[in-house]
Amino acid sequence: MTLTARPLSTFDDAVREARVVAAEHADAVDRDARFPAEALAVLRDGGALSALVPVALGGTGSSVTDVARACTVLARSCSATAMVFAMHQIQMATLVRHAASAPFFAEHLAATVTAPRLMASVTSEIGTGGDMGRSVAGLVPAGPDLVRFVKKAPTVSYGAQADDLLTTLRRDESAAPGDQVLVLSRRGQHDLESMGTWDPLGMRGTCSPGFVVTGEVPSEQVVPVPFPVLAAESMVPVSHLLWGSLWLGIAQEAFDRARSFVRAAAARDGDAGRAGHGLSEMAVQLGRLRAELQVALADFEAASLEPGRPGLSTLSAAMRINSIKVSASTTAPAVCLAALEVAGFSGYRNDTRYSVGRQLRDSLSGALMVANDRLHSSNASALLVVKDVP
Repeated sequence: MTLTARPLSTFDDAVREARVVAAEHADAVDRDARFPAEALAVLRDGGALSALVPVALGGTGSSVTDVARACTVLARSCSATAMVFAMHQIQMATLVRHAASAPFFAEHLAATVTAPRLMASVTSEIGTGGDMGRSVAGLVPAGPDLVRFVKKAPTVSYGAQADDLLTTLRRDESAAPGDQVLVLSRRGQHDLESMGTWDPLGMRGTCSPGFVVTGEVPSEQVVPVPFPVLAAESMVPVSHLLWGSLWLGIAQEAFDRARSFVRAAAARDGDAGRAGHGLSEMAVQLGRLRAELQVALADFEAASLEPGRPGLSTLSAAMRINSIKVSASTTAPAVCLAALEVAGFSGYRNDTRYSVGRQLRDSLSGALMVANDRLHSSNASALLVVKDVP
């Protein structure tokens, strides 16, 4: 079989088209807390969901930096679209970087190029206190080369819409909570029993209620690398980098709406007044966050090229990636709030082109996704032992 890689421009084109479609439906997605199906269909049909698949397997071999840029673009139109796209790509990056040499996963990844599949994660679990590095549920033998599991997850973003799930579990029922593996299950290999509804403040289109997830899969669908390793080298850093990039996009959109308001006022009154100073302060915050993300992405890409990726498993690396997440998730709502102050009542209303209510609400999710308090506690402990403060 001959595999033909898609040109990178196809990925960029799909993202640009999806941005337009996402903007058209963003208010309805937010109002009705519904999945952004229209924009995801564009990303699926344009091959963007398989962008990270290596050229050797028929993909474009795009980088995490390419995907991060796309997250920023999409978030300017619809935060939920960007978040679904980002979370899918986090799972794809994890498989590409840690399982692509295994026969089953190589075949699975190659198949996603011609028949795109949306992938979600099941990492949260009741009884772990929000610690992704611990699991209650474990794998159970279910027959020759089969395993099964039952996991109670308080949130599973777009789980009902996903084609595949990646679920964290204890290696077996006798394993320690931190002895985890990651298991892929395809639609038809798992069942989802709803544990509630989804009516949040923001990020409403991510459709993230809780589920009891029950699955049975062949043993070959267990990722061969222990979860603590792939979490440190891929899942955690890619999550924070892509989330940070989409929070940047949300903040940039809020800034641009506030700037449009000030331009209109200046054209009418001949002077931007105090609002101009507010714009300048916001621009400084955005510039700082953009620079932080660029450096963090460059460091991650460079460390990923090192044999064995030792630079991604150190305490210093964990502190750096924790810090970029905290910075992005606090800067974005600060910029959105500043945009509201600049635009005043026009930004507060939902029926004006200067409205930033959706951006502000969506940006507030950042501090809760892997809670900033948890990351500060982790960094505080690391600061007591590391020699070089990153």
